[in-house]
Amino acid sequence: MLQKFFALLLLTSLHAVAATPAELLAGYTAQAGQPANAARGETFFKASHGQEWQCTSCHGKSPMVGGRHASTDKTIEPLAPAANPKRFTDSAKVEKWFRRNCKDVLARECTAVEKADVLAWLMTLR
Repeated sequence: MLQKFFALLLLTSLHAVAATPAELLAGYTAQAGQPANAARGETFFKASHGQEWQCTSCHGKSPMVGGRHASTDKTIEPLAPAANPKRFTDSAKVEKWFRRNCKDVLARECTAVEKADVLAWLMTLR
């Protein structure tokens, strides 16, 4: 119970300040209660989840390059932190991004495990 309290406290504090991808990953991993799995994150990112869109619909097959929004055709900057150092540095924006995009891809919000896995994978890309 105490571990969940500290995980929630950490995640809440991350919302109040700028963050790094590693700090966000630590928060999601603590909230999930299990280690992130980059291979599972890659599979999640590339999979169809039964909805019209999947992550690659807008972000493309490689998060190291930019993409285009599937319906608005708006340019999307690279998702991988190595290609775009601004990614995953504002916890509020990250939460908004996950909430919106997970609802498009899954028709629900992502779990902490899913967020941790995807972020862990994105952090491995060079």
